Amino acid sequence: MYKSNQRSFRPQGNFRGNRGGGGGDRGGRHMRTVPKSVILAVIARSQNTAGIVTVEEKLVEHVFSDFALSPQLLETIKAKGFVSPTPIQDQAIPAILEGKDIIGTANTGTGKTAAFLIPLLQKISLDRNQRVLIIAPTRELAVQIHKEFRDFSRGLSLRSAMLIGGANEWRQRQDLKLDPHVVVATPGRLKDFIESRYIRLSAFRNVVLDEADRMVDIGFINDIKYFISLLPKERQSLFFSATISGRVSEILTDFVRNPVRVSVRTEDAATTIRQDVVRVPNKDAKVEVLHDLLIQKEFGKVLIFGRTKWGVQRLSDELVKRGFRSGAIHGNKRQNQRQYVLEQFKRSEIQILLATDVASRGLDIPDVSHVINYDLPETLEDYIHRIGRTGRANKRGIALTFVD
Repeated sequence: MYKSNQRSFRPQGNFRGNRGGGGGDRGGRHMRTVPKSVILAVIARSQNTAGIVTVEEKLVEHVFSDFALSPQLLETIKAKGFVSPTPIQDQAIPAILEGKDIIGTANTGTGKTAAFLIPLLQKISLDRNQRVLIIAPTRELAVQIHKEFRDFSRGLSLRSAMLIGGANEWRQRQDLKLDPHVVVATPGRLKDFIESRYIRLSAFRNVVLDEADRMVDIGFINDIKYFISLLPKERQSLFFSATISGRVSEILTDFVRNPVRVSVRTEDAATTIRQDVVRVPNKDAKVEVLHDLLIQKEFGKVLIFGRTKWGVQRLSDELVKRGFRSGAIHGNKRQNQRQYVLEQFKRSEIQILLATDVASRGLDIPDVSHVINYDLPETLEDYIHRIGRTGRANKRGIALTFVD
């Protein structure tokens, strides 16, 4: 546990952790959080668990050259530094290339985006009339997917459009007029464009629902059902979700047909994250406790999660006043502002990024040394996704949770 000792904080004991893989912005309303005892139990279990079998240790049967991919696509994969497929890529790519529907369950950080992009790009390269629609719950995840598409499609001369809120709507309409091969969209902006007749879903015979559980969590289930009703009956449907239970399963019946199930999900996905708690004597002392952590040399690149956009911005402003290089992303900022701050953090131009759970899923930010849960998450799933922002790509990371 991290304890205060005359404004100095040191970890006590040998603590280990697990890696796991949010979406919407909670705003300023009161939110029910996961009970503190549940988070403490997860952290305690991580500290007392040794020799966890990681999902990456599952047998991978292929190399990329085993798949029926074009030489150009194989060259791009090699140039990106991909040596062998991750488990979900190993299982999903052959099935998608065969034209089968997929139900995939996987934690964040398992290579899921490439698992569907690579075979879909191969499909388009063989038939330029193919159109792909990818729906993601948040702007940040949509931006990440679109960037991955552009990286993998280099040299293939493919057109794309990204439809997200907070960005230039006129530019998005112009991109749609060019009849893009791939459209990446968030539900809200996609619905707007459908209703204004700028896009017809009947043109898309390849559809991906990514992070479907998060779309349900933040209230998009009826929109997703509406989108499915507009899709052509003859299509390839790829469904990815961290969990499939409750209302998420409502979508599956009408979306996929005779699907192949691919699962590499585990709550104990790696031992690269060390988890611990930071005891705070009272709420008034929280910012002082945080300050004393952040001035320590090992806190090099820190992602701090708060529960509301108001609280996140207020804390970021306070840290800037104290001389820290800090920025914040939340729902009150325009998309270009959020993207600018994210890029600053990725380039280490700022040391600290504060965020609501809008940033906890889908973002691949390199070399995050620490994740700090300044406010408790709303759900255990959010906790797993938050801490999954560190300890990525087999690097070590530390996740700290403030409790009083």
